[in-house]
Amino acid sequence: MVNPIKNQAFTPDHICDFMCKAVGVNKNSRILDPCSGSGAFLVRAMTDAMDDCDTEEEREEVKRNQIFGIEYEDGAFGLSSTNMLIHGDGNSNVIQASMFERGEWIKDKNINIVLMNPPYNATRKFCDPEYVKSWKSSNKEDPSKGFHFVEYVARHIPANSKIAVLLPMQAAIGTSSEVKKYKKKMLDNYTLEAVFSLPNEIFYPGASAIACCMIFDLSQKHARSNTETFFGYFKDDKFIKRKGLGRVEKTDSDGNSLWASTKDEWLDLYKNKKEVPGLSVMKKVTWKDEWLAEAYIETDYSLLQESDFQKVLNDYLSYLVKEGYVYES
Repeated sequence: MVNPIKNQAFTPDHICDFMCKAVGVNKNSRILDPCSGSGAFLVRAMTDAMDDCDTEEEREEVKRNQIFGIEYEDGAFGLSSTNMLIHGDGNSNVIQASMFERGEWIKDKNINIVLMNPPYNATRKFCDPEYVKSWKSSNKEDPSKGFHFVEYVARHIPANSKIAVLLPMQAAIGTSSEVKKYKKKMLDNYTLEAVFSLPNEIFYPGASAIACCMIFDLSQKHARSNTETFFGYFKDDKFIKRKGLGRVEKTDSDGNSLWASTKDEWLDLYKNKKEVPGLSVMKKVTWKDEWLAEAYIETDYSLLQESDFQKVLNDYLSYLVKEGYVYES
């Protein structure tokens, strides 16, 4: 969903669910969302951690001492705090602040999982003041496309942690010098474990950004881990657009959720590092490479139909008409 006042894209609940499952949230997890927005990540993480508990005492410990959030904006902070209280967190550890002013607070929490969706085009006042000092005078928005939020958090949590973050496709492609700089910083210190390309309209009907999910293992630098990165082409989550409703979940003829089976498939591919044409691939990459499945995945031509070609032709014709290259008679 999207905050209409600030045009802030909030992470859809089903993507929060998938990301929590991907990093293995459990009763021993200590979770931080440093850009908590509506609190969706925190609520989902709390639910998953509590589901893993065996006693009421363990559940209370999760609620009171293992879920942490930071939010800068007034409106979003109110949403986040309220959301946590509604879902049973009677002692919410969500604070209103800039994450860049709370480095020591983050260190003290002994975090081992970070779930985050930082702003992709943050203005100067929302960014790390030290980083802003290096900006060109012409820069009005974060040239790292949100990457500097991730790198800052990584420096303030233990080395046994994982970060699952939503970033725009530009951050994965890395054509700008600032994005390249942060891709290198991350791999010089941490391992890129996985990147999932997500549906193009994941934030519909609000933000138009096309996002991907990156998972970083902070235990060792990328080169030393000497492992392949998992790339998932997870573009079809079985949700469809509905006017006035946003994206809604599809069901089969028996009313069963198509997303539920899709989520299980995505998690199986990732956790077991399976390569499936059109869906997933394992690849060794460096900071110089594209971090997207689209660059490496093998096309499954058996799935192509005549209607696919017709759609491409229709889309291209629409583009030509829109740009004035051809005219309707």
